[in-house]
Amino acid sequence: MKSNLKTGTGGALLPRPQARAVEIMPTTSKAARIPALDFTKGALVLIMVLYHWLNYFLGPQGDIYKYLRFLTPSFIFITGFLISNVYLSKYGIADPRLPKRLVQRGLKILGVFILLNVVRTLLLPDARAQMLSEHLSIRTFINVYITGSDLGGGQGKAVAFYVLIPIGYLLLLSSGLLLVSKLYKYVFHFVCASFLIGIFVLYLNGLQSANLELLAIGLLGVILGYIPIKEINRFVRHPFSLTVAYMGYVAAITVWNVIYPLQIVGVCLSLMIIYLLGGPNHEPGSVRRRVVLLGKYSLFGYVAQIVVLQLLHRGLRSSDQNILTSAISLLAAFALTILAVEATDRLRVRVTTVDRLYKAVFA
Repeated sequence: MKSNLKTGTGGALLPRPQARAVEIMPTTSKAARIPALDFTKGALVLIMVLYHWLNYFLGPQGDIYKYLRFLTPSFIFITGFLISNVYLSKYGIADPRLPKRLVQRGLKILGVFILLNVVRTLLLPDARAQMLSEHLSIRTFINVYITGSDLGGGQGKAVAFYVLIPIGYLLLLSSGLLLVSKLYKYVFHFVCASFLIGIFVLYLNGLQSANLELLAIGLLGVILGYIPIKEINRFVRHPFSLTVAYMGYVAAITVWNVIYPLQIVGVCLSLMIIYLLGGPNHEPGSVRRRVVLLGKYSLFGYVAQIVVLQLLHRGLRSSDQNILTSAISLLAAFALTILAVEATDRLRVRVTTVDRLYKAVFA
């Protein structure tokens, strides 16, 4: 490790002058957090609040959803990106703790998904019998855990918190591929290409697998995560080009809808724009600090916002909904999600039990 000390007069050790830190670069160590990445994850959680609010309060149908189709695959993509760009920097390719860490986290996320859906079933007495029969059926098991064709968080769906499934699968798959990468460094490229070919073959036969599509996007995130963060910073700092490209993407999905190749393009462009917004060199304001904090607790924030929206939906279901009450419910969803994250962050510092419980479930 390079020393931050230099020899002064008489052999005394003096601190070296520190260069001005660029905020979106890690400045302390390889394992340091990158605020722009946390901002990106936090912004995705807030956009997810909007997405679920639209689903709960305005209904699951509408053209607006095509412009939010980048959202779920973006969570998977950035998970893959963090595996290669952050986790590998922290552990190293030869460290046996990394595959073990990914397996533990993948199984934990799948366990959280199952637990949350069990609790959700028990708390919805009106639909409990139907949901229990759906959960126990082989068809639902195949649709949810294999093909992904029944993934969705609406009131009529068998499962909620659906994004956790492909995230868990990606972590488990990546743990095995990292072991293989010691022998063949292009294993992620090979498997990603194989998945894309499989998706194309399924499409030719009129079939689709949402889990396979999301896993391919996650592996693409792993591949792009090998690019040094300095190169990524230089690439995304072209707002005019990104804006023109994004306008072209919006025009394309307006005409052709969100076909899978356009979905991949939308994920990359959307994440680059959010990342660019999250990486200014000036001191962050209070809003940006909250978004960054939300990104640090992105998994907890994702769960919290669904719980908040379910409670708001049930509480306002019997009232007359108009533009004012809908707007208030959206603002309340944003505020309560952020407050839940801030409260958790403060309690972790003050109460050891809360910190241990958080780490056991979400870390």
